[in-house]
Amino acid sequence: MQTPPIELPSSAVWCDPDRLGGKPCFRGTRVPVDALFGNLEAGVSLDEFLDAFEGVTREQATGVLDATHAAVAVPESV
Repeated sequence: MQTPPIELPSSAVWCDPDRLGGKPCFRGTRVPVDALFGNLEAGVSLDEFLDAFEGVTREQATGVLDATHAAVAVPESV
């Protein structure tokens, strides 16, 4: 079974082939989205991440987390 692609909100994320090899970054920054997941996996809180990565807003980070959650959530049985 293949995992469907995750649709990240365009208001939160952008990609530029000339920056960071085209990795998805938080809009208006050079902070790659995968930095959020790496920090969370390492036990860093969302507030600590936002303090460390100036320019990333709470709305951007929660938008990425919400989109990822929606993409992998198992539908509830009726």
